[in-house]
Amino acid sequence: MTIILKNKHSLKIDSFKFKCCVGKKGISREKIEGDKKTPKGIFGLEKLYYRGDRIKKPFTKLKCQKITENMVWCNNVKDKINYNKLINIKKKSSHEKLYRKDFKYDLVIPIKYNWKKRIPGKGSCIFLHLTRTYKPTAGCVALSKKDFLIMLKLINTKTKIKIF
Repeated sequence: MTIILKNKHSLKIDSFKFKCCVGKKGISREKIEGDKKTPKGIFGLEKLYYRGDRIKKPFTKLKCQKITENMVWCNNVKDKINYNKLINIKKKSSHEKLYRKDFKYDLVIPIKYNWKKRIPGKGSCIFLHLTRTYKPTAGCVALSKKDFLIMLKLINTKTKIKIF
């Protein structure tokens, strides 16, 4: 199964169409850290991370993990070992907190962009996450909670996302 993002406002899974939003500066093959662009290409999906204190574990075929207060995604271009990986908080490392005060990461799936052979500076923290307003993201793909929960029922561990 493939999730298809044909433009910056719609995502398609089988016969389902969902409204979405992407990076503030659009979609690009030339992704770099902090450029506010969503990477173009075909990518796998990681597991679902969810805020167990706010949402009960949703139905999905993906592996699931509760988000804890010390979970962060490393976006430090100088950290060649941990760049674009889930880590526990380190005071000296630049990171994206998964345990947020707002709702955006109550449900979050990392998109496997710059994944196997991570290149620091090529982009990190590219997620499928929640939105209420559909304002552009920093490079992620965001859906409403209702649509995200439907999507979770449709996808599995072999699902890819095609962004073009």
